[in-house]
Amino acid sequence: MLASRVEPSPRQVRGESPDVLAEALRDGVNLAIWERRLPLHIQDFASGLLALGEPLAESLTLELADAEGEPDIVGLAAGFADLQGHAGFVADVGWLVRAFACLVGARRVGLRLRRLDKAMCPRFHVDQVPLRLITTYVGVGSQWLREGEMSRPRLGDPAAEPERVVDNQQLAAGHVALFKGERWSGNEGRGIIHRSPRPGAGEGRLLLTLDWLE
Repeated sequence: MLASRVEPSPRQVRGESPDVLAEALRDGVNLAIWERRLPLHIQDFASGLLALGEPLAESLTLELADAEGEPDIVGLAAGFADLQGHAGFVADVGWLVRAFACLVGARRVGLRLRRLDKAMCPRFHVDQVPLRLITTYVGVGSQWLREGEMSRPRLGDPAAEPERVVDNQQLAAGHVALFKGERWSGNEGRGIIHRSPRPGAGEGRLLLTLDWLE
């Protein structure tokens, strides 16, 4: 009798070059992290935006003529256009959109840019999407778990969550990560488990997410 094949646990990869993001396309990888350092002028813009204390919640559906098309995001965060570094910030977001679209061959990308003063998704969960790019421009980054650190059938149950997440399983500001979800073909039941952290008192986050829509 042939022994049943045991699939290896999904793994996570990280690196200091944007090339590491392509690893997310591999079978068996459910998280790829580019440990990038933000340019100072973009850090300053993001910090200045948060310091104003004004709300920000923008959502765009970007239609791209092809995978290398130029996204129409000229008006992104237009209410903060007078802050120094705004043009550089928009250019950076545009680069991320193009890189993401090129990687997966996307024609439509969903963009969300938010200022957060509390955890958006405080419980560990998996995303019901194929692939999601997440980066925090300023503030604490998303936390994630390795396979087996929490029972998948108990996702959403606070009693089943680990008491502590180790430091190397939390994104830093500037890091760019591709989170593979449940709707990636072949990744069913293996989406990366993650959550939004709770910012400290008086702290906030500037969060960008990109979704592959088509």
